[in-house]
Amino acid sequence: MNKQQNSQVSAFLPMLQKGIWLFGILSWIFGLTDRTIALLSDGYLSAIDIVQLFTASFFFISWLFLSPFLGLNSQSQPKEEASP
Repeated sequence: MNKQQNSQVSAFLPMLQKGIWLFGILSWIFGLTDRTIALLSDGYLSAIDIVQLFTASFFFISWLFLSPFLGLNSQSQPKEEASP
C-alpha cells in the first residue's frame, strides 16, 4: 500500500507544480495589465511608474524561466553512456 501512495504522490506533484506555474502566469499577466493601465490612465509618465512596470516585467520573465516543463524534458530522457 505504501508503494501505491508513493506513486500517487509522485504523479500528483508534477501536476501541482504545473498548476501553480500556470496560475502564476495568469497572475503576472493580470498584474502587468493592471500596472500598464494605471501607468497610462493619469496622462503622464513618471519615473516611478516606469520602474514599477520594468520591475514587474523582469519578475514575469523570471517566472517564465521557472517552468516545470523545462525540467521534465531533461529528466525523462535517459543519459547515453559512452561505450568503450
